[in-house]
Amino acid sequence: MKTFRPWDFEQSWLLPPSVLDFVPPEDPAHFVRDLVRESLDLSEIYAEYTEERGFPPYHPAMMTALILYAYSQGVFSSRKIARACVQRVDFMAVTGLQKPNFRTVTKFRARHLSALSGLFRQVLTMCHRAGLAKLGYVAIDGTKLAANASKHKAMSYARMKQEEKELDGVVRAWFERAEEEDRREDEEYGEDNSGDEMPVWVANKEKRLEKIREAKAALEAEAQLELKQRDEIKARGRKPKHNAHGTPGDKSQRNFTDSDSRILRKRTATCRATTASSRSMPRIRSSSRTT
Repeated sequence: MKTFRPWDFEQSWLLPPSVLDFVPPEDPAHFVRDLVRESLDLSEIYAEYTEERGFPPYHPAMMTALILYAYSQGVFSSRKIARACVQRVDFMAVTGLQKPNFRTVTKFRARHLSALSGLFRQVLTMCHRAGLAKLGYVAIDGTKLAANASKHKAMSYARMKQEEKELDGVVRAWFERAEEEDRREDEEYGEDNSGDEMPVWVANKEKRLEKIREAKAALEAEAQLELKQRDEIKARGRKPKHNAHGTPGDKSQRNFTDSDSRILRKRTATCRATTASSRSMPRIRSSSRTT
């Protein structure tokens, strides 16, 4: 018998893990988080918080780092950002395991839009100048930015001003895309829904097992009933969906939320569509190699 590695997901940790160990040291999550914490002037954002009453809000630096990191990784929807805080370890390394909901992300962006725009442009400029990010092609206007690997190491003052305009376009496109995706998802899911709500019983282990057992029992009952009607089914020229000995077939299905629903089988045409986007966004990747 082959020996496998243990898979004990209920085993407690002897010592709690560090959030810094969730992703490798060279991961961009560490770079973005530390850059916001140590190098950015967030005074304009802090100035908005003067009221001591009420429940303490999430730290503005954490929220700034979260949104910056999400956008740099191509995640713009506030719902997807909130989901990533729960599901993706790189986002956890940025937030320190905090889990702001999607409305918190949306409101923070709207409240500090002007300050965030300036900060994000500053970050992209710093990354580009320091050779810590390769922006490559910024397809907002089809302009190619001079990267670290370029032979043009010197930059004129006029070119610097042009670069700032280009980075302004990048940041502006980030916020426009984020606002558009949030607006579309609000219409699709409702303003107060995240879009991935599950039935209440899903979160309860005992109720999950109960639902699975109920579905399994229902499939077995269907298989037994079909066994009794097998001769009639064969006479009609139909293929039984359950096995000959009265047990459910491997492809037998049961819907947990609507037991009367079934997946319809129909012939559909398969179309292969290829789309070329001219709005690719830059992703921050730490790199110290010079070619």
